[in-house]
Amino acid sequence: MLKALANTTSVAMENVRVYSELEQRVKERTAQLERANARLEEANRELESFGHAVSHDLAAPLRSIRGFAQMALKEGETTLNERGRQYLAIVQSSARQMREVMDDLLRLSQVARAEFKKEQVDLSRLAQEIIKQLSAHSPDRIVDVQITEGMEVEADSGLLRIALENLLSNAWKYTAKRASARIEFGKMTQPDGLQVYCVRDNGAGFDMKQAGHLFQPFKRLHRQDEFPGTGIGLTTVQRIIQRHGGWVWAEAQVENGAAFYFTLPQ
Repeated sequence: MLKALANTTSVAMENVRVYSELEQRVKERTAQLERANARLEEANRELESFGHAVSHDLAAPLRSIRGFAQMALKEGETTLNERGRQYLAIVQSSARQMREVMDDLLRLSQVARAEFKKEQVDLSRLAQEIIKQLSAHSPDRIVDVQITEGMEVEADSGLLRIALENLLSNAWKYTAKRASARIEFGKMTQPDGLQVYCVRDNGAGFDMKQAGHLFQPFKRLHRQDEFPGTGIGLTTVQRIIQRHGGWVWAEAQVENGAAFYFTLPQ
């Protein structure tokens, strides 16, 4: 009896020791993660501040470059040869591209710094408004757009508008070479009740081997002369969805369209 009691006590003490060691390891690991998160947050703040400062500080000299290039083209219309006019046109085009990059950088920094306000948001209505704007800028295009009605969520309406603008603009852009372009925006419900939203198109698509680069800033999967862009839009989408506690991913096939999924936990 005494031997059995001693064995039981020994086992109990060993369990306590093991538990204490595990508890200590958990505390140490938690502290390490907290320090890593703090460093990451600080790095993100510095990056956002840098992007914001760069966008503002470069705006004035860039306006001068574009303005003087335009004046030179106008005043040299009769004196410049064809090559000279081409050079100035390239300067204007490059300045315009830089302006787009700066605007996207500024938007990205604003997304990260903006105050988060939750409210009832009608995603269906937002998507319809964005498609209407895209159609107004390309009145000659005929695109079959299907948007599921009644998609409402609790979220930040301003941020979600930016996310949908990027996703739907991409779908609009990458279906430009399709004779019968199609864009869909809908949702599905997973077995656990989680709502998954999807923007799908039948456009250029991409190779899934490159999917790991999709949400990295300035990473583009198509040449600039094929489909213009800055490579920041999807990074912005990811930041917005993450701020809502969700995640975003994509599926695609080359020349067979792409689908971008995202979740918005309630």
